Amino acid sequence: MTDEITSIDQTQEMLNGQNYICGRALATVVFLALKLDRPLFLEGEAGVGKTEIAKAIAAALGRRLIRLQCYEGLDASSAVYEWNFPAQMVAIRTAEAEGVEDRDELKTEVFSEEFLIRRPLLEAMSPHIDGPPVLLIDELDRTDEPFEAFLLEALSDFQVTIPEIGTIKAPEPPIVIVTSNRTREVHDALKRRCLYHWVDYPDFARELEILHARVPEASESLSREIVAFVQQLRTEDLFKKPGVAETIDWAKCLLALDAVQLSPQVIADTLGAILKYQDDIAKLQGSEAARVLAEAKASAEMAD
Repeated sequence: MTDEITSIDQTQEMLNGQNYICGRALATVVFLALKLDRPLFLEGEAGVGKTEIAKAIAAALGRRLIRLQCYEGLDASSAVYEWNFPAQMVAIRTAEAEGVEDRDELKTEVFSEEFLIRRPLLEAMSPHIDGPPVLLIDELDRTDEPFEAFLLEALSDFQVTIPEIGTIKAPEPPIVIVTSNRTREVHDALKRRCLYHWVDYPDFARELEILHARVPEASESLSREIVAFVQQLRTEDLFKKPGVAETIDWAKCLLALDAVQLSPQVIADTLGAILKYQDDIAKLQGSEAARVLAEAKASAEMAD
């Protein structure tokens, strides 16, 4: 279906159809990544929609989404494959009980694909009936440099080597989305293999459009108040500014509480939906919430 995506406008419509509202710049880099079979490297603050774009692409194209969640200490074996040791031991004992003495034959049998556990990278490079999957390598900045170096080779040739079996090459390159929250710099060599885009916080109009798409049951007036408040909150001196994900979560919380408009009390009661650090929450106590709300309303009126 990627062959059917012939323009940036089509790409934007495709994403909009999955309730992923994005600007033309992001739609352009997604279109080019699909057209040129290039990995797409997305950087930005947490909660701005980097992971969601991989989900939207997979859903729109009808492809399987394979996610490699990165963490400190992640190594190649955890990302590519492992052997099913318990099953191998059962096979060895069974063979011994049956009198099998050819050790080379037994080794070939137990180190076959039957006992191979496919981890995300190997699974993404395997044939799929619906076409190449979407491989999401999420939060790469959480790993260390040795894994980056390994990934560089894997993404260059879209192949991995298993010593006991040999090299497995993807019949078609998977659609690769790499994300980073920029807690550390990712090496330039890996970035050069990818198309790059910085995913920023949306402006008022786009965030309102996103909220309409993701929480359509929220009224227009409440949605505007929510977006205006979150936008104003991002100008405050906070340890962690709320992302679009927090905007959506907060709207759902407010609807669950049957709130029809924002007030300092409602904000104080639900701050845990948009702020995740106690120091940030403490800054919005008392009259501060009322101040930010008043400034948000003033900014929203000016935007109109």
